[in-house]
Amino acid sequence: MTTESEIAPNEHQLFKQLVGFLELIKESSVKFDPRYILRVFRELTAIRRQISADDLVRLVHQFYPAIHPNVENLIEALTPFRISLTENTGDEMEIDNDQTSDSHEVLPEIDVFVHLLVQIFLHDKGETKALYNFNKHVINVLKTYNYRTLDYIQAKVWYYIFRASELANDLVNIRVELMNAFRTATLRHDTETRASVITLLLRDYILSNDINQAYNLVEKTEFPDEASNPVVARYYYYLARIHTIQLDYSSALECVTTAIRKCPQTKNASGFLQSATKLQIIIQLLTGEIPELSSFENPQLVKSLKAYSEVTKAVRLGDLTIFSDALETFGEQLKKDKNYNLVLRLRQNVIKTGIRIISLTYKRISLKDICIKLHLDSELTAEYVVAKAIKDGVVEAMIDHTKGYMESLEVSDVYSSVAPQEEFDRRIKFCMQLHNDSVKAMRYPMNKERRDVDADIQAREREQELLQFLQEEDF
Repeated sequence: MTTESEIAPNEHQLFKQLVGFLELIKESSVKFDPRYILRVFRELTAIRRQISADDLVRLVHQFYPAIHPNVENLIEALTPFRISLTENTGDEMEIDNDQTSDSHEVLPEIDVFVHLLVQIFLHDKGETKALYNFNKHVINVLKTYNYRTLDYIQAKVWYYIFRASELANDLVNIRVELMNAFRTATLRHDTETRASVITLLLRDYILSNDINQAYNLVEKTEFPDEASNPVVARYYYYLARIHTIQLDYSSALECVTTAIRKCPQTKNASGFLQSATKLQIIIQLLTGEIPELSSFENPQLVKSLKAYSEVTKAVRLGDLTIFSDALETFGEQLKKDKNYNLVLRLRQNVIKTGIRIISLTYKRISLKDICIKLHLDSELTAEYVVAKAIKDGVVEAMIDHTKGYMESLEVSDVYSSVAPQEEFDRRIKFCMQLHNDSVKAMRYPMNKERRDVDADIQAREREQELLQFLQEEDF
């Protein structure tokens, strides 16, 4: 028999905190204010790995009537992980069931949130198969509700549904459910779920290397601007990866910069920050820029960016030997980050940087010496590479084919071109976009009392106008 006196104090406190979460969610559904749900998510992050199956079973018995159709699936999913397999035998359980026996229904918000807690528990335990099977029931539960107070909770639920399919290598079959969820969320004007499902579909296509499908999804859908910052950050990260693969480096750099700026500044988001920073460094190198040294000095990123620091060094020096050594040493890490193919594109940038350094150092140099300095195969290859660099505007030079040398020309004044104006225009657009995003990010509670006050003020104004009109008529 399990009594309350046998429960450890920390477990009792944890269970009380879970009950408090459900009370806040109930308050959110009554007041139609999503800020209570967001508060629950913030506090849940700190205790999610301390939640046990026994806590969740007690929660189900306390808030669900025994005849509720979802109780059986919830208990079945948690039973293999309970410390004590006795169900509903303690005095405390009997008291909790008596408290809920009068209510025949459970609030939809509480029902979906309890399913989310079970998903989080199975995910943190590494039980991929159990989570995958449980998600089939969760999808059916989501289809039975249509409330706007569920938007933020449903978005989280769909993330764990997709995560289980990703771990189970079932990326193709889950697309049907994601498409149905996206259609439903669009028809219901469910902003948060629609934004979350779009990011999940993009991740699905990218992991399956269906870049054309991902690009078509971006082109034919409109990402909601009112979505929360973590979802927006993921969307722009996937968008940056799509643009990078399609060689649109300028758009990719803008997207990955926005993703880093939107990323939550917490320790829990350090993994996403590392991935986004790695992609940003590669994109900057592909565009011909050298990342700032401060990008590699962040304490959270120093260890993970060692490979990218070596690649940056090779590009900055224009040395193919250092570049080849970096690929050989850190090739496995780059493949694990799924950036190996993008780094291979930097070989041409290493050669271009070497040619630029040579053109600034020598007024005239033979193609044979260029071949030796850049470790190229032959003079013909060196001539082709130099010609390509001249055509792309990397260097201002000319090639003498008969005598076999490259002669550097005088560098024109950059301030006589439109480059400063374009850079100034780009900075102005960035500041304006930052201001617009800040304004859109401001949230206000959806309070009925405020609407009533506005209605009273308008009624008083109309009354004053009517009195003034009557007085004028009397005169």
